[in-house]
Amino acid sequence: MISLSERSQNVTPSSTLAITAKINGMIADGVDVVKFGAGEPDFDTPDYIKAAAITALEDGFTKYTPVPGTPELREAIVEKYKRDNGLSYSTSEVIVSCGAKHTLYNIMQAICDPGDELIFAAPYWVSYPQQIKLAGAVPRVIETTAKQNFCMQSADVAAAINSNTKAILINSPSNPTGTTYDVENLKQIAEIAVKNQVYLISDEIYEALLYDGATHQSPASFNEETKAITFVVNGVSKAYSMTGWRIGYTAGPEDVISAMSRIQSHSTSNPTSIAQKAAVAALNEPQDAVEEMRKAFEERRDVICERFDDIDGVSYVKPQGAFYIFPDFSAHYGRTLDGQKIEGSMDITDYLLGSAGVGVVPGDGFGADKNLRLSFATSLPEINRGLDRIKEALK
Repeated sequence: MISLSERSQNVTPSSTLAITAKINGMIADGVDVVKFGAGEPDFDTPDYIKAAAITALEDGFTKYTPVPGTPELREAIVEKYKRDNGLSYSTSEVIVSCGAKHTLYNIMQAICDPGDELIFAAPYWVSYPQQIKLAGAVPRVIETTAKQNFCMQSADVAAAINSNTKAILINSPSNPTGTTYDVENLKQIAEIAVKNQVYLISDEIYEALLYDGATHQSPASFNEETKAITFVVNGVSKAYSMTGWRIGYTAGPEDVISAMSRIQSHSTSNPTSIAQKAAVAALNEPQDAVEEMRKAFEERRDVICERFDDIDGVSYVKPQGAFYIFPDFSAHYGRTLDGQKIEGSMDITDYLLGSAGVGVVPGDGFGADKNLRLSFATSLPEINRGLDRIKEALK
């Protein structure tokens, strides 16, 4: 019998996309569901960005572009890093891919050999371990706690480093927890990476969405030694509400960027030409729309936290960024609700969806079965409606 490849059988589907598809299917069938599943802003893409895409279409900008992105877009990215992060790059150190997920995938493919290990924290974004496995490498997960703000501590990273370590992966602000790394802890982790000469992959896709006056600092900005081993990953999906446009990018060591371009040339070739024109407008024009969305997310963050404060048996870490909250529901495990035994995050996810009409994402796919992820990238009325249902369902 002809068989599937071993790597395809070892990879699990995205739990976030799976639950989103299930929720959308129920809504299409007429079921009233409050959605907390999707990891994307509910705002429309700003008009000036859409106008740039329309102009690109009208001008016939619909052909192949250079594999790593147009010179115009890579220049805009170089300027963005300089303006927002205090980082100086050349365009040869920048590549544009089909979303930040694709960017991360290309990094893994370019740096990993079988047996290499990549260190990252749990809870983690669902695709990190799967992408690492697809590259033939080994996920090395460091468990974190709510008391640690769900962030790896430098001492734990130092203890996990070995001769097989190829990279340390940081996600700040984090999906799924919404937490951010303390700068001093991040500096210590960067020093460990420099000392051991392993790559540092900094996933900064949510950098524009920070709350309570917090500011973002990329580890690549600490010093030249750290910058030389760091990939600064970003994209336009979250900050500009452009998830469907599929534009992500990174800056990093030039030899690896070149390797990523070679890999990309045999997979997707260039990112979509029209979307690249739209991304240029997103990065180059005034950032007022980004700030408006950030303020709205901060207000929603405050409301969803207040609502969870009023629900027994649920604890959480207050999100400092992104648009997720990752509360611990494990105090309700062991209960039987509407005849359904609740033993883990999948059970309570199914219960809330089936009995309360609330769509959340189970924490087991993020390496944290005690928790559920809720996206507050939805309106305040929907947040309140959904939390009313959750409170009632857990009584």
